[in-house]
Amino acid sequence: MAPSMPVLLNSLLYSGVGIVVLILGFIILDLLTPGKLWEQINEKQNMAVATFAGLGALSLSIIIAAAIHG
Repeated sequence: MAPSMPVLLNSLLYSGVGIVVLILGFIILDLLTPGKLWEQINEKQNMAVATFAGLGALSLSIIIAAAIHG
């Protein structure tokens, strides 16, 4: 049981780092695009912007997973 504790802690640490990097990536993407992404997605129901933001999040997630996995 003892060897699995460091593995669990490492998994939680890498998950937390990945989530933080993903949020920072979304913020940077929001700063680089004209207008506010969240306002366009949430208030104006702009599907094109939602698709763009979703694909950006997906691509960032793949890059983060590859960097963590090695």
